[in-house]
Amino acid sequence: MEEAPKLARRSANKKSSLRSGRTIGERRERLETASERSAAHKKRQKKQKLRLVLTISGFVVAIVAAIFAILPLFSEREQPTYTPSVTVPYSPTIEVIDEDYSGELPSSIKEYIGQAEADFRELGYTPVKAVIPSGAIREVDFYLEGYTGFIKLITTRGTAVSVEDADRMIRYLADKGITNFTYIDVRIERKAYWK
Repeated sequence: MEEAPKLARRSANKKSSLRSGRTIGERRERLETASERSAAHKKRQKKQKLRLVLTISGFVVAIVAAIFAILPLFSEREQPTYTPSVTVPYSPTIEVIDEDYSGELPSSIKEYIGQAEADFRELGYTPVKAVIPSGAIREVDFYLEGYTGFIKLITTRGTAVSVEDADRMIRYLADKGITNFTYIDVRIERKAYWK
C-alpha cells in the first residue's frame, strides 16, 4: 500500500520563499493608487529633463572648448615688441655702367649689384665692373678680374644662388681647359650656358 504524501508543516513554509496559499508574483500584483502612479510619472519626467539638460550642457561645453582650442590657430599672432636690427643694404664699390642711362639707378638694383659683388668676393673672385645692358630687362653683367668674358645674372634670382652657379661654371670650364669665354649665362635656374 502506498503512503499518502506528507503535508508540509507550517514552520517549514515560513522559511521558504513561497508562502502557502499565495502566488509567486504576489508582491508585484499589489495595486497602486492613482496618486502613486502620478508621483512616479512626475519623477521619471524630472529625470528625463535632467538628463536632457546635462547632455545639452555637455555638448555646449565641448563646443566652447573646441572653439577656444582652435581660435588661436586662426587669429593673427601678435608681433614681438622688439626692435629689429637694421641691416645696411649692400652698395656697390665697383664701377656700374647703365648703357641706357635712364638716370639714377633704383636702390634695388644698386643693392643687388652690391650683394652680388660681395658674394663674388666671398668666393675669391674680384669683380671689376657691372654693366646693365641696353634694352635688357633685369639683367646685370659682371666682369671679373683675370677673365676675358662676363657673367650674365638676373635680378629676379638670389645673388648667392646665381654667383654659386657662375662659380661652378667657371670651374667646369677650367677643368675642360677653357680659360677664355665671351660670356657665361646663369640667368635660368639649374642651367648655365657659355660662349
